[in-house]
This record gives sequence, C-alpha cells and structure tokens, in this order.
Amino acid sequence: MMNFSQRSYEKELLDGDLIPFKDIKVNMQELEFINKYLGGHKITIKGFRELLGDRKAISVCEIGCGGGDNLKALSTWCKKNDISVRFTGIDINKDCIEYAKGNCRGSGNIEFITSDYKLVVFGSGKPDIIFSSLFCHHLDDQQLREMIKWLEENSGIGFFINDLQRHPAAYYSIKWLTAQFSNSYLVKNDAPLSVRRGFLQDDWKKLFIESGVKNYSIQWQFAFRWLVIVKW
Repeated sequence: MMNFSQRSYEKELLDGDLIPFKDIKVNMQELEFINKYLGGHKITIKGFRELLGDRKAISVCEIGCGGGDNLKALSTWCKKNDISVRFTGIDINKDCIEYAKGNCRGSGNIEFITSDYKLVVFGSGKPDIIFSSLFCHHLDDQQLREMIKWLEENSGIGFFINDLQRHPAAYYSIKWLTAQFSNSYLVKNDAPLSVRRGFLQDDWKKLFIESGVKNYSIQWQFAFRWLVIVKW
C-alpha cells in the first residue's frame, strides 16, 4: 500500500503552463460537480458562517479561486439569507479567471483579479474574510507558511481554509470514481494526486506553530476534508 505518512510534492498537471483552455474548462466543470455533490461547497459555507457571525454586510476574498464555483455558492447562500456581500476572486491562471467570469455571471458583486495573490495590495480596503478551497495542497510547506502569514496580515476579521485530508480511503475512492466517470485527463490525474498532497491534522498544527499564528481551529469534515478557521 502507498505510504500516506508524508505529503507528496509531485506537481499536478493543472499547475502546468501550457494546458489548452478547453481542457481547463472541462476540469473546472468537473471540480464544481465534485464540490457540489461531495460537500465541498457546504464546508466553504460553514467556514464563512462561523466568521460572519451576526453581520449583515461583509467583504470576502478567495485566493486560488479557480472556476469561481465557491464564490457562486456563497453568493447564492448570501442572497437567500439577506447578506450584503462584496466578493473578490484571485487566481494566477488567466484561463481560470476567464472561465470564472462566465461561470459566475449573474451571481452578484464579484470582482476577479488575475494575479499571484501575494502581489495583490488591498490597502485600507482589505477584505473582512479571506479563504481558500482546494488551493493549499498545490503549495509546498514554505509557501504555506508564507500564505498563512499573508492571510493574517490581509484579512479583517479572520480567514479559513477548506482542503483535503491525506487518507488512503480518500485516495483510492477518488481514483476509482474519476477513472469511471471523469471525462477530464486533468481530473483523473490530479484528483488522486491532490489527496497525496493533502494534509494530516498534525501537518496543520505544525504549519501554524511555525507561522506564529494562533487562535485557530481544525475541524474534520465529510468527505475527507479539513476546515481550518482563524478568528481575530
């Protein structure tokens, strides 16, 4: 059996530079389906609600927003619950941003920025909440420590992370499911690899200790996800 005690740092295909847009589009569509039906969006909404509290107006930024499906899901929830919200989505991949703009058309006040998130300067208008979903496992440990510090410095009331648990059951189940049902070679390759690049609870504890950021909680979520929340 494969060893899951350590993270894999094998690069995912989606992190390459020369992927045709048509292939990225299929990948984004299938990731949205996975998020919708395997609980990813519910976890994002839970993290958002815990930081939202009783506020009725808020600003939210997602880094590594991909196809924008998390922002779309949050926008739908906010409309149903009479929450006034201003969204920002940041992704370094211009093709993902172009897809996200179309995918989120009609979903409310969403600004999309093509950039490395670290280069974005909010100034006095920094978001109340910043979050990432299925972004952290693309980064190595040093990049994660830098990200945690950036989140601390740039979020007004806190941030949350929704990402994968590294677990053999998660790996073999998603490998079988994508082999049977996916039409994307990117998803077939990257979905199981992303689990191997995912996290144990102790990984998160170590990263936060090394980053010097406190007041965090780590919650296991179905199916094989971690919800990490930091409140100021």
